[in-house]
Amino acid sequence: MMAPVHILILAAGASSRMPDQDKLLILLDDLPLLRRQATIALATGVPVTVALSPAFPARRAALAGLACRFADVPNAAFGMSASLRGGVMEVRAGHPAPTTGLMVLPADMPLFTTPALFSMIEQFALAPARILRGCSDTGQPGHPAIFPQDLWDALAKISGDEGGRSVLAANAHRLDLFPLPGQMAILDLDTPEDWTAFRALHRQ
Repeated sequence: MMAPVHILILAAGASSRMPDQDKLLILLDDLPLLRRQATIALATGVPVTVALSPAFPARRAALAGLACRFADVPNAAFGMSASLRGGVMEVRAGHPAPTTGLMVLPADMPLFTTPALFSMIEQFALAPARILRGCSDTGQPGHPAIFPQDLWDALAKISGDEGGRSVLAANAHRLDLFPLPGQMAILDLDTPEDWTAFRALHRQ
């Protein structure tokens, strides 16, 4: 039986390296990147929560009609940790059913697919006391990561601009890497140059 996992999409950041547009609203596969990410996550069949800042109402509008929960992060300017803390609290409060794992999924990584996420969830179910972290096909650690429930308190206490690195470091003895195709686990799109290179490579 598959261990229950809840996906938390971190989408409250300011997109500060894209000053002229919101990177999470740029179209990819004819969808805003954030909506595409949420759609892929929801298609796994597990609950999905999206951490959002009220400073970016267009992001929430981009998710209209999708069956995901929202975690409001008014202090998102304090770094990625604020999104993670707010998301963990919302998952606990809004989804009281037994959940053994929390998948932390960045919103700005364009190569994730539903089969890849589902495969990670299936693998986590085999060892739900372990941390499972995506890596590239050459073994470079990346995203997403699935954290067992006993580490959620530690996630809720992190600070600064990190997405759980300190928790991963403190629990390296419990960490398993899960290879994902190509650069799926490591490619993010932060700058206009990133987007230009990605579109040239993938003909977007």
